[in-house]
Amino acid sequence: MTAESYTWPENTNDAKAIQLALKDRVKIIPLIKNPEFIAGVDAAFHNDKVIGVACLYKYPELTSVEDASSVTQVSFPYIPGFLSFREGPVIVEAINNLKLKPHLILFDGQGIAHPKRMGIASHIGVILDMPTIGCAKSRLVGEYKEPEFKKGNWSSLRYKGRTVGVVLRTRDNVSPVFISPGHRTDLKSSIEIILGCTGKYRIPEPLRRADFLSKKIKASLKKE
Repeated sequence: MTAESYTWPENTNDAKAIQLALKDRVKIIPLIKNPEFIAGVDAAFHNDKVIGVACLYKYPELTSVEDASSVTQVSFPYIPGFLSFREGPVIVEAINNLKLKPHLILFDGQGIAHPKRMGIASHIGVILDMPTIGCAKSRLVGEYKEPEFKKGNWSSLRYKGRTVGVVLRTRDNVSPVFISPGHRTDLKSSIEIILGCTGKYRIPEPLRRADFLSKKIKASLKKE
């Protein structure tokens, strides 16, 4: 499967069928090699428009290399558990608009820590056949114990008897983030990459920049 051959659904029944079909394609495996370029992606909404942004960073230096964006019409309703169908098309467009191809993509959302093990990081990872990691600010599913308060401390996030992610402290004495592998990564790789992408703030730098730019584009649309 390629992004070009994939058809985005416009109704819930088709979306459910696609989630079931793609779930078995998700690979939770260690990274084959450390990425040289990592992209952070984010989406924002304004009226009937959805904005997608992809911000590319050199890794592990964490230097900003390139930004790309796309603005399209919203084509799927807001339904919990189906975020990837609402944000996915414009995010894929933004990624494709990058001149340099990332080796790994970070998402402000879930990977396998999802009711169907198919959060946006897993979904887009399978479509693009690319390593992906979900880094969410809040939990969608699962139970966990609060990790210790030092940077790098984490606890397991478990759902229906399986470990689907970790609750990771990215800075001392701040709220943790919820990390889950998306595709072609595992828990160990995900923790290492997220900590490697985190500077003086709680959220990894590629995702912070993507969030900032998506809001900036949204603000410009409001003025039109």
